[in-house]
Formats: sequence, C-alpha cells, structure tokens
Amino acid sequence: MKSGSVILAKIQQADGRLKARPTIVLNTMSPFSDLLVCAIISKLRHKCPGFDEMIDLEDDDYVHSGLKVASLIRLGMIATIPKSIVLGKLGQISESRLQRLRKKLSFRIKLEQETSY
Repeated sequence: MKSGSVILAKIQQADGRLKARPTIVLNTMSPFSDLLVCAIISKLRHKCPGFDEMIDLEDDDYVHSGLKVASLIRLGMIATIPKSIVLGKLGQISESRLQRLRKKLSFRIKLEQETSY
C-alpha cells in the first residue's frame, strides 16, 4: 500500500473493540513496513476544527477516494497496523491532501511537544 491509499482495515476504537473502517495510509513505518493510518468516519459532527479534514462530494479527489458519502478524516484517530490486516483498497486521495494531512499532524505533534515543557 502506498501513502495516500484509502484502505479498509480493522482498527481499535476508543472502547477497545476492533472495527472495520476506511483509513488513509499516511506513511509506511520501518523496519517492518507497517502502515501509519488515520481513520475516516461519516459522523461529520465529530470534527475537530483546524485539525480534522472533510472530504466532500465536490472535492477533486472524492471520486478517486472510493468513499460512498462525504466523510471526516480524523487525524486524532491514528494507528500503526500490519499490512496483513488490510481488508482491501478503496481508492486514493490526492497528493496535495496527503501532504496537507501530514503537515497538520506534524504541526500538532510539535505544538504539543512545545507546550508540554
């Protein structure tokens, strides 16, 4: 799976259960080529302003994403998963969206690090 792929994978939820949901591959992690992913949900009301990102029907990359409805990319719901639990590939997001998501996540991590000292 390459970065930017929209995949279906079972990831752990806040209550500990595993749930099959669409996710976006943000990066491949060494040394075992595990996938760093973030969840995609359809409950738009859970948006964290300035962090999460909508993927809407009018977006250029929506058609190629493989999603069935307007969705919310939850950067706060990240996981590292082995490729073996990927249930399938749904589509792909644009390179520009992938870079924007990585930048937001990186900025948030850096900000949290700076404010924790």
